Amino acid sequence: MSNSKKNDSFILQAGILAMAGIFSRIIGILYRSPLAHIIGNEGNGYYGAAYNIYTIILLISSYSIPSAISKVIAQRLAVKEYKNAHRIFHCALIYVIVVGGIASLFAFFGAGIFVEKNSVVVLRVFAPTIFFSGLLGVLRGYFQAHKTMLQTSVSQIFEQIINATVSLLAAHLLIRLVKDQDSTTQAIYGAIGSAMGTGAGVLLALLFMFAIYMMNKKTIFRRIHHDKTRDVLSYQAIFVIILSMVTPFILSTFIYNFSTSLNQTIYTKIMIYVKHISEVETATLYGIYSGQPVTISNIPIAIASAVSAAMIPTISGLFAQGDRRGCNAKISEAIHTTMLVAIPSMAGLFALAQPVTKLLFDIESSIALSSSLLRVLSVTVVFYSLSTLTNAVLQGIGRVNVPVINAAAALVIQTIVIALLMYFTDLGLYSIAVAAICYSLCMCVLNGVCVSRYLGYKQNYMKTFLLPLAASLVMGVCAYGVYQGVHLGVSSLMKRDYLCNVISLVVSMAAAIVIYFVLTMKLGAITKDDLYRLPKGAMLVKAAGKLKLIR
Repeated sequence: MSNSKKNDSFILQAGILAMAGIFSRIIGILYRSPLAHIIGNEGNGYYGAAYNIYTIILLISSYSIPSAISKVIAQRLAVKEYKNAHRIFHCALIYVIVVGGIASLFAFFGAGIFVEKNSVVVLRVFAPTIFFSGLLGVLRGYFQAHKTMLQTSVSQIFEQIINATVSLLAAHLLIRLVKDQDSTTQAIYGAIGSAMGTGAGVLLALLFMFAIYMMNKKTIFRRIHHDKTRDVLSYQAIFVIILSMVTPFILSTFIYNFSTSLNQTIYTKIMIYVKHISEVETATLYGIYSGQPVTISNIPIAIASAVSAAMIPTISGLFAQGDRRGCNAKISEAIHTTMLVAIPSMAGLFALAQPVTKLLFDIESSIALSSSLLRVLSVTVVFYSLSTLTNAVLQGIGRVNVPVINAAAALVIQTIVIALLMYFTDLGLYSIAVAAICYSLCMCVLNGVCVSRYLGYKQNYMKTFLLPLAASLVMGVCAYGVYQGVHLGVSSLMKRDYLCNVISLVVSMAAAIVIYFVLTMKLGAITKDDLYRLPKGAMLVKAAGKLKLIR
């Protein structure tokens, strides 16, 4: 775990984690398409309902552990208190063993309370994964505190590969076991197989992270042996620290993510009990929403999640040393870098919603609805990315209760919005999408105000938002035009519409990347220094120089 200057660059580490996150999301999307064909939209609906509750319980028990533990340990590492850092690590393991074990039992025996009957067994299959996820989170947080994201990145990729493989095989085999029964039974068994894949992925990632820890054990204990810290924290004091830090992290992340499950619950209850739509049809429609447009829109948000994970230990260390100017510089760097990706992603998803949906989920009956929902959700890419970053900033400077309050306020607003839309209109799934926009926007505004108040932080709105937005709008129009033109030409040469879509989409995306890169450089949204901070920055600077975009 080198502490060299190169590895201390959180943008570089965030880049590693972001690439792993995007790669994992792509794997997730690629397997979701064949899985959707295997288990159908109905099976996706049962899986989505159980997964949402599983996520809530996971959030309460251990989901925030990596961020919280990396913050607490990073503060000790910043002042070279290696003994205390490792003691915190041990206490965190004890914490997740107890809390994760209770949460797993709660999910298993309480499944019938939280989901409709067809999703109960799926939630029970998820239950053991909650326990394993807690242990995995502590190990990931420990390495993230050392400002190295490689271990977490590799484990994420392994987790997703195993998840995809086991999900497809288990769903296929389980459905074959009940092939003589009705379609609903087959859908339930398919959802069970998909849940088994999630557990298998987490278990393999846990074994991988444990192996990495054992490989670094000698170095870790050598540092502890040479640590001359006299003020060694008691285990009681450490548990107080963990509880005081983890609890606000959990509450903030819980409320932040609870909006999805709450929206799903409101949608389901009103559809079934007010509008008298069958459980099967309701689950099928929600399966389209959660399985396709939401999954696609989450890909670019992985960038913000990666930057946040990398930023927390860096911000915590700088703040612990009293370097407020350094904190603000890192915040500006993180937000600018993330917006350079999130804003064009929003424009690209809006302009190419149908081709992208068709590429990843070629289900003719749902393409029109899914792509239309994706256009609406594309706005949330920017809002969720920004609110995720500002959440991390507030947590990093010790204002861990502020995101909880902001998230609760945003949750109240979005709940009112979706309830009114669902009850008084026929917007259906679009009500959930509009509520997601309201929630993410409220979080952006509230968090932004708080960051400015506590750090005196001022954002360069022109360079960070307006210039990338202008470049993205031009890029989106051009990408749509290129797609239509290429598709028109290619479709006259070949009959396979799916292949025509792939070729047209690849060409339009390549054109979009070039157009956006050139425009942002010409407009001044990206400078030479910005390029150098990115992974492979020197190569990007060289390419920009050859194109005479920079001097």
